[in-house]
Amino acid sequence: MFKSYAVTAIRSLWKNRIFAMINIIGLAIGISASLVIYLLAHYHFNFDKFEKDSDRVYRVVSNFSFSNEVYHNSGVTDPMAAAVRKDITGLESVVPFRTWNGDVKVGVPGAAGKENTIFKHEEHVVFADSNYFSLISYRWLAGSPKTSLRNPYQTVLTESNAKLYFPGLNVSAVIGKEIYLNDTIVATIAGVVEDIKENTDFSFKTFIAYSTLESTSLKPSNWDQWSSTNGAQQLYVKLYPGVKPTQIQKQIDQLYKKYKPNDPSDHSTSWYLLQPLSDVHFNADYGTYGKPLANKPTLYGLLAVAAFLLLLGCINFINLTTAHASQRAKEIGIRKTMGSSRKQLIVQFLSETFILTAIATLLSVGLTPLILKAFSGFIPKDLHFNLVAHPGILVFLLLLMMLVTLLSGFYPAIVLSGYKPVLVLKNQAYSGTSKTRASWLRKSLTVSQFVIAQIFIMATILVSKQINYSLNKDMGFKKDAILYVQTNFYDTVRSNKAVFMNKLREIPEIAMLSMCTNPPSSNSTWSGTITYKDGKKEIESDVQQKYGDSNYIRLYHLQLLAGKNIQTTDTAVALLINETYAHILGFNKPAEAVGKYLQFNDKQMPIVGVVADFNQMSLHQPVKPLVIASWSTNERNISIALHPQNESGTVWKTAISKIEKAWKEVYPNDDFEYHFFDEDIAKYYTQEQNMSGLLKWATGLAIFISCLGLLGLVIFTTTQRTKEIGVRKVLGASVAQIISMISKDFLVLVVLAFVIAAPLAWLGMNKWLENFAYRTSVSWWIFLVSGTIMIVIALLTLGIQTVKAATANPVKSLRTE
Repeated sequence: MFKSYAVTAIRSLWKNRIFAMINIIGLAIGISASLVIYLLAHYHFNFDKFEKDSDRVYRVVSNFSFSNEVYHNSGVTDPMAAAVRKDITGLESVVPFRTWNGDVKVGVPGAAGKENTIFKHEEHVVFADSNYFSLISYRWLAGSPKTSLRNPYQTVLTESNAKLYFPGLNVSAVIGKEIYLNDTIVATIAGVVEDIKENTDFSFKTFIAYSTLESTSLKPSNWDQWSSTNGAQQLYVKLYPGVKPTQIQKQIDQLYKKYKPNDPSDHSTSWYLLQPLSDVHFNADYGTYGKPLANKPTLYGLLAVAAFLLLLGCINFINLTTAHASQRAKEIGIRKTMGSSRKQLIVQFLSETFILTAIATLLSVGLTPLILKAFSGFIPKDLHFNLVAHPGILVFLLLLMMLVTLLSGFYPAIVLSGYKPVLVLKNQAYSGTSKTRASWLRKSLTVSQFVIAQIFIMATILVSKQINYSLNKDMGFKKDAILYVQTNFYDTVRSNKAVFMNKLREIPEIAMLSMCTNPPSSNSTWSGTITYKDGKKEIESDVQQKYGDSNYIRLYHLQLLAGKNIQTTDTAVALLINETYAHILGFNKPAEAVGKYLQFNDKQMPIVGVVADFNQMSLHQPVKPLVIASWSTNERNISIALHPQNESGTVWKTAISKIEKAWKEVYPNDDFEYHFFDEDIAKYYTQEQNMSGLLKWATGLAIFISCLGLLGLVIFTTTQRTKEIGVRKVLGASVAQIISMISKDFLVLVVLAFVIAAPLAWLGMNKWLENFAYRTSVSWWIFLVSGTIMIVIALLTLGIQTVKAATANPVKSLRTE
């Protein structure tokens, strides 16, 4: 029986292969989108799910409230771990570790007579003890989790790092070897573990014994202080079954109050939270360890896009199938006359739908690698499409095929199997159906398609408009033709910076130089508490700090509103403040702040000038209170303003070449790296640019599928009205009048879709713009452009079939009357 269904279905599809191909393309697009987004969602939602008892693992994170601002920190105070292990009950394990900020240089001793092999910019280095390996599951290839990190300077490597540092040696031979870390630590390899193959945020590859931090040279300055929280100092706990996180949080808060020294000048409030392991990969407030964070609302939005595209494909199938029903009416009538039951016909039509869906699925499997490659900038590097390695994909595809078969095929199967044989054989299957419930359902489905398509168009235009606004808004500083380089943080020769600066001053393509900490806008922030006293009141604020020489505000074109510029000094002796901070201090005019004193770094320092506000970070964030001071011993970034390009466009290339040559003369062992300031600004909006790319892709697909659906409805209508059109032509109607008559009804559907889509899009766009402190407006022309685009595309689609119907010979259409 099933063989008969399959053979019949294949014959029918081959006979109507044009319609079949249109259906396959529409479904393949929806299934491809669903598969790609499933891969992305599956990748992110499965982070660290492999950990044993992961639902009982939490990270202890810190929160502070000060000056009506809430601050989050993923770390804890240095002595917290030991106190938690000693004083708090209900914990199965306490796991502290400390990340090593910045790149690490690894030196591997060479054989006799050979130089050491140097690996620069090594990441994923962490100080940990044996408890770490009880929390995170590793397979040990050499060494023991109980003893490998027992003593200072003992080190464990992942298999990939062992092969990198000691090529040609098996893991057992690596034990006992030494490596040098930043020329300060001589580490002995005591163990090798297999790299974690599952999705995990714990991407560390070099583990140094936690007890190494107790050594004189590496011991952090705040090691015994309860008043200083460091984001590098991480603390994880595993709760006993039945213990609630709120119980542990309460105990940790009490513990902190017990040991924290009383400071009357500290007006902040602090509290701790237990962050679930499942939240680490998604929570931007606390961050993770190198892997890009995922955003749950974005993932849910992508899943919604996949559902919409899949729904569009199904609607398209329904419209095309029912539109083509007239071609199969007699076949159905004969089948029923010969004894086929309605159930058998339903199974037959569902079989055809399943075969179409299966072909579309195979096509989508072929398209998926191409889509992943096209969106490689948005797709994580370690996300791969591999049916063998991920059998869950096959299960997903099978379930998707069944779902699409039911969504797409059930309604057409019910309609087609419901034809009455007597009416069919008399060519009256469609009599009186132009205003039936089925007709309105098809029109409703078409309206739904265009609602989705128009929302996509409007969203795409708005996102592009916001990105353009963000990149071109005056942020209060100059960003073009400026690059900066970072000198070596560990360089102990103070004169090197001055020597390098002098060499740069000799380069004619450079217009100006400034030694500073960070450019005006940067993801790296430095803030601290500053107090202002005017005799009557005391204002304590958390203020961002930037350091630069006297050229800093000149190079970046920061506007000086009052007072004078700071002078280049070895230590901070005077301050510039921004407008926002001046207003917080109670000054209505910038000049009123000049000459006042702030308590800064335990010293009273004068305010010598006020600069206009500028955005210290992306437009997502509001302007914060800020001070600018000169402190040459702490400034290691060199900002370089270049002269404008010449006609041949070689000025900047020549300048960079000369800067690199000067760098190698001063820092021969360090790699030369530079960053253009305006490119860094553009990176703030990478997520929005990725979203714009995805929306353009989704919009194009939605329009394409919607037009296929519209084409199906046009075919259905013109088929029904063939004889009416013939009569009208005989009575003198022109081709233009007939095209207008047919198109009018469909344009009404497009306009109706616009009326529904506009308010929905307006609400969604305003909600999205709330993520930006500085944002563009939802302009009226966005809706006008979207509606115009959709009407033009609809007219082009209608023209394909309406012109054909209007120019047909009326004799042929009336021959059967």
